[in-house]
Amino acid sequence: MRAMFASAGFRRLFAGMATSMFGDSVMLLVLSMWVKSLTGSNAQAGLTFFWMALPSFIAPVFGLFVDRMRPKLVLAWGSLASAVAVLPLTLVRDAGDVWIVWGVAFLYGISMIVLPAALNGLLKETVSDEHLVQANSSLQTVKEGFRLIGPIIGAGLFAWLGGWAVAVLDAATFVAAAVIIGSMTVRDSRPERSEGNWLTEMGGGIRHLWSDRILRHTLVGLGLMLLVLGFSEASIYAIIDVFGKPVEFVSVIVTVQGIGALLGGLTATWWVRRIGEVGAFAVGALVLAVSLAVIAATESLPVLMLDVPLLGYSIPLVIIAFMTLIQRRTPLRLMGRTSTAVEVVMGTPQAASLAFGAILVSLVSYHVIFTLMAVVTAGSVLYLAATLRAQLLHPVPAFEEPPVAPQVIGVLTEPIE
Repeated sequence: MRAMFASAGFRRLFAGMATSMFGDSVMLLVLSMWVKSLTGSNAQAGLTFFWMALPSFIAPVFGLFVDRMRPKLVLAWGSLASAVAVLPLTLVRDAGDVWIVWGVAFLYGISMIVLPAALNGLLKETVSDEHLVQANSSLQTVKEGFRLIGPIIGAGLFAWLGGWAVAVLDAATFVAAAVIIGSMTVRDSRPERSEGNWLTEMGGGIRHLWSDRILRHTLVGLGLMLLVLGFSEASIYAIIDVFGKPVEFVSVIVTVQGIGALLGGLTATWWVRRIGEVGAFAVGALVLAVSLAVIAATESLPVLMLDVPLLGYSIPLVIIAFMTLIQRRTPLRLMGRTSTAVEVVMGTPQAASLAFGAILVSLVSYHVIFTLMAVVTAGSVLYLAATLRAQLLHPVPAFEEPPVAPQVIGVLTEPIE
């Protein structure tokens, strides 16, 4: 860890991303909270996250853009664009303005596709392969650590001054991140241009994911989880209604979840180094299934609050293991398109889950919803055990560029240009 932070480039990247993550932690929960307070509808609050997930359907277009530019420039200018995108929230006044919140959620969704894709590329330029898991772990730990204070600050600002104040704070963090990342010095590596038309280029990330057996099966396992996890976005408001708590109490639950998430981020490197990315992913998914089952079975607020950190622990473990696997098994020239291709595969079940969850919450109790979530999540672990049994307890190798094929001319061999 110390060697990684010895790099001035990574220190600035870490500082810039941490600043941006703080703004996200303050804002993201407020978006749905705002809709809930304006409309009184759990379903419409849950749909806020659906609008945020919707851009994932066109993610490959953004991936091609990311791969054609330097990652540092995409991350810096993308952060400035994100600052501008949240400012329309200052115009929201009543229930008739909910469309503005949803519009900003859609733009936020684009930001959450482009910026992580550029970050993956910049990490490969800044950090050595053996330090990728530590870099991901440090960034994810900070992100989850902000769950301890971000939602409380966001809910407090929302209750005190209104959502416009949260929007201004979030925009300021995006601007600060753009300045810090823009000041980084990285090697001047021009992006490689692939041969073929733009449609062929755009599909490069999907072809890479499908051709790599380990990435393909791990992504399917993640997709199964996301097919149901979106149910929780609307269901969480149903839970606090059962316990007779105000809408702001969601920030308390998220903060308590952040305690477990912080521990998950801190221990993710330990898990990955001992059993590999696939094994760490499976452990996280199993812990998540157990936590969801507890929520499904309880009607006790103390039990719920004791279980939430367990749920929080599982999520960064899954994310860190998966992102490290993607980074280690993907060449830099495809990183943007592969990252956004992942968003498509993830976003499709996630968007369906968010939309269906918004309907489901008005039809059945949260016990039924969380039972379904627990069963499907456990099923994803069984799928990994069946398809990637050999990789569950051992680290997988990193991507290696194939050797250049020789072209035979007479008795001479020359590398193909």
